[in-house]
Amino acid sequence: PKAVDLGTAGTFAILSKAGISTVPTSAITGNIGVSPIAATAITDFSLTADSTNAFATSTQVAGRVYAADYSMPTPPMLTAAVSDMEIAYTDAAGRATPDHVERFEGDLGGKTLGRGLYKFSTDVKIPTDCTLSGGPDDTWIFQISGNLIMATDTKIILINGAVASNIVWQVAGSVEVGTGAVMEGILLVKKAATFRTGSSLTGRILAQTAVTLQSAVKSAVIES
Repeated sequence: PKAVDLGTAGTFAILSKAGISTVPTSAITGNIGVSPIAATAITDFSLTADSTNAFATSTQVAGRVYAADYSMPTPPMLTAAVSDMEIAYTDAAGRATPDHVERFEGDLGGKTLGRGLYKFSTDVKIPTDCTLSGGPDDTWIFQISGNLIMATDTKIILINGAVASNIVWQVAGSVEVGTGAVMEGILLVKKAATFRTGSSLTGRILAQTAVTLQSAVKSAVIES
């Protein structure tokens, strides 16, 4: 399928409308931001405000931290990014003519999946490793009406040149990545996203509610 355009939301490793919390220490590469809420919704990051007050920094974030109550030009920048996030979610959710419907009844454990548009009307579970096989220009969009649940110590494995930036998980429910699990791709989440201790993501978390990191290692790593 055609790639999902993230717009300015694609400049964030984590973007949330309801808050970002961590149980230190997480390690995030890229910018994080919250809007329309204030910086008080970014918890346990020990933020240090820049002299301009347009952004903050944290030892847990290799990038900048933005919130809607920071100084200009941050508020309108965040408003635009959240709007782009919502547009991207609607785009991914609205793609018609899926290549696969209810594939493996939503149990992707032990499966190898080629490129395409996958549609699920239930939860999607990854109880064991799942492999995505395709070239560097191939794309995957997963339309999930329920929740996305990864079990402890499971992995999304990319082979034959597949890259995380071409994988979109559009989740109408919530996302839970289990302890030590390794996730790949862009998470467009309607509800909460939770990463358990030692879990990781190469991609982005773009959530319309809260993001919770329980000492997540590499909780959000942006690929250039």
